[in-house]
Amino acid sequence: MSRKKKSFECTLRYVTEPTAQQLERIKNFIYKKYVSEDIPKEIISLCLVEDKSLGGGFILKCGNEQYNWSTEGRTRQFSEKIEKLREGLTGGMDIMSILRTTVEEFELAAAHRHIGKVSYVGDGIATIVGLPHAAYGEILIFECGIKGMVQDIREDEIAAILFGPDREIRVGSRVARTVRSAGIPVGEDFLGRVVNALGEPIDGLGPIDEVAYRPIENPAPSIVDRKSVNTPMETGILAIDSMFPIGRGQRELIIGDRQTGKTSIALDTIINQKGKGVVCVYVAVGQKASTVAKLVGTLKNHGAMDYTIVVNASASEPAPLQYIAPYAGCSLAEYFMYKGKDVLIIYDDLSKHAVAYRALSLLLERPPGREAYPGDVFYLHSRLLERSARLNEANGGGSITALPIIETQAGDVSAYIPTNVISITDGQIYLESTLFNLGIRPAVNVGLSVSRVGGAAQTKAMKKAAGSIRIDLAQFREMEVFTQFSSDLDATTKAQLAHGHILMELLKQPLGKPLSMEDQVITLCAANGHVMDNIFIDDVKDFQEKLLSFMKEEHSEIISEIKTTGNLSDELRNRILDAAKEFRAGYLPSED
Repeated sequence: MSRKKKSFECTLRYVTEPTAQQLERIKNFIYKKYVSEDIPKEIISLCLVEDKSLGGGFILKCGNEQYNWSTEGRTRQFSEKIEKLREGLTGGMDIMSILRTTVEEFELAAAHRHIGKVSYVGDGIATIVGLPHAAYGEILIFECGIKGMVQDIREDEIAAILFGPDREIRVGSRVARTVRSAGIPVGEDFLGRVVNALGEPIDGLGPIDEVAYRPIENPAPSIVDRKSVNTPMETGILAIDSMFPIGRGQRELIIGDRQTGKTSIALDTIINQKGKGVVCVYVAVGQKASTVAKLVGTLKNHGAMDYTIVVNASASEPAPLQYIAPYAGCSLAEYFMYKGKDVLIIYDDLSKHAVAYRALSLLLERPPGREAYPGDVFYLHSRLLERSARLNEANGGGSITALPIIETQAGDVSAYIPTNVISITDGQIYLESTLFNLGIRPAVNVGLSVSRVGGAAQTKAMKKAAGSIRIDLAQFREMEVFTQFSSDLDATTKAQLAHGHILMELLKQPLGKPLSMEDQVITLCAANGHVMDNIFIDDVKDFQEKLLSFMKEEHSEIISEIKTTGNLSDELRNRILDAAKEFRAGYLPSED
C-alpha cells in the first residue's frame, strides 16, 4: 500500500458497544496485524457501527479482510465444520460419536475471511475487486446466497461465473471466498435420479442422501494406474458391435448432423447394460427440457433408470451451468469407478458445451480464435475425456467408458470442434444424413467410422462371427455405384449384390431393441453362411426375428455355450448353420 494513503480504515460492527478494555484489545490486534512501513500506526482509524443482526459479538473489517467474532460467525463456522465432517464420512463410522466429539471440541476462532466487492455484474458474469488471493476454480459466495466460480484472474480484479440468476447481485455487493474448489455431492442414492449441474435433484422425488463431495475438476488417472482396454462394452447394436467394437475404458465419439440418430445410439447402449452391473451417467447439455423428459421416460419404461443418473443442464439454464455439467457428471462417474465399478457416461452433446464455453469466454473478454472459440477450447474437452480410463487391479479395476456426441453442420467433420474431439477420442461412429433418409438406421457410415481399439474389445465369438463383414459392405457399396446403370451382370456380381443388400437390411435396427452378444453372433453366422440368400429383402428382418426365437426355443444349449465360453469354434459355428438351415427349411414369411 502506498505511503501517500491518508488513512487505513477499519470498521468494527457490534451489537453491544465495546468497553474501553475491549476496544483497546481490538486496537492492539489491528496494530500488531497491520502496522508496517507501508501502514504506520498514525494512519489507522477505527469506525464503530452498531449492527443488531449479528446476534452478539463483533465483526472487524480491515481493508479487504474480515475477522468474525460474532454469534452469526460462530453459527457459520460450526455449520462449515459439520459440512466438512459430512463430506469425509464413510460407511461403518459411528456418526453420533463423531458429532458429539465435534460439538465438545468446537472452539470459536476469529474467522478470517477475505471479502471483495462486485464492480460489474451482467450476463451471468460478475467482476470482483478486493480478492487478490482467490484461486482459479474457487467457489465464491455472494451476500444474497448465490454461488459463483472464479473463471478469470486479472492484475487488479477477478471475474466469476454465476451459478444462478444475477437479479439480486448489485455493484457493491459483498463477496466472500470459500477456499474450496467447485464440486458436487456423490453417492449411491443418485442412481435413478435426475439432477442439475450442481447435484441438486430436479425430478421432484425429494432430497438425495449424499455420502461424499468430489471436485468437478480432477486429474486424469496416470498411465501406471491404467490397464489396457480389452473387455467389451456392448452397445447391443449389430452395426457397431460387429464392426466398431467399444471397450470398457474407451472414448468413442458419436458424430453426425442433427436428427441422424446420435442420441438413439447412446440410449440403446444404456438400455443394453441392464443386468450387467454397469452404472450409466447421461449428461444432457443444452437440450430441450421436453427432450430430456422423454428420454427419462424411455429409460424408465425399459427399467434402465435403476442404474442410471441423468445430469441435466437444459437450454434454459445459464451458460455457466451448461459449462460445468459434463465435469459434474464425470465426477459422479469417478465416484463409482474408484469403487471398482464399470461406468458408461454419455455427453450429449459437446458441441453445445463448446458453444456455452465460447459465450462465457467472450463475455470474459478473452480473445476469440478460430470460429470465435477461445484458444483453450481443445483443453476444455481433452481434460474431460482423459478422465475416462480402465484402472488396474491395484486401483480397484473400475472403468469409465465415454461416448461423447458432436453435432456437425452439413456433414462437415473438418470443422474446429469435430476435429478437436476426433483427435482426443479412440475412434468415431459417423452417422450420415443420406443413409438416415434412405431408411438405414442406425445410419453408420462404414468408411468414416473407426474404432482404434478394434478387435481387442470383442469377444472371440463376435470377432470370428463378424469375419469380413466390413470389407464385404465396403465392396458392396463400391460395386453398387458402378453397376447401377448396367443391365448385363454376371452371376457372381449379382450374388455379391444380393448378399450386400441382405447385410444392409440386417444392420437396420429399431430403437430400444438392442441385441445380446449371442443373438448377434447367431445372426452374423447365418448371414455370412449365406443361409439368408434368396430371401426377399422385405422378409429379412422377419426371418432374423423368427430365427432367434427358434434358437432360444429349440437350441438353447447353443446360446448358453456362446454366452459362457465367449468363443466360437468351427464345430459350434457348424451347429449354428445347421440349426439355421433347419429353420430356413420350414420358414414361412410373415403375411405383413
